This record gives sequence, C-alpha cells and structure tokens, in this order.
Amino acid sequence: MPILTPLAAAGLVATMVGAGALHVWLGEPPIPNLVLGALAAFVAWGRFKKAPISAR
Repeated sequence: MPILTPLAAAGLVATMVGAGALHVWLGEPPIPNLVLGALAAFVAWGRFKKAPISAR
C-alpha cells in the first residue's frame, strides 16, 4: 500500500510538532524536533506530490 509512506511521514511531522511544543514549554531547545520534522515533511511532500509511488 504505497499511500502508507506519506501518511506515516505526515504522522511523524505531527508528532514532531507536538514534541517541539513540549520542549519549548519545558525550556529546552527543540532543534532535534525541527530537524526530524523537516525531514519527515520533505518525505511527505515528495511522496504526495513530487514522486508518488504507484500501486502494483
């Protein structure tokens, strides 16, 4: 099921947004969350728009 790759990446973006908010709330720098969230957003964008995986 090729649609699962971009959906999983989008879910990881949502998780990283929540984790980043928690880190800010705790007074910690959210740099790792920003990096991982940006990478996941890139994968989600790439698989939704740029190069979707076709079904067999």
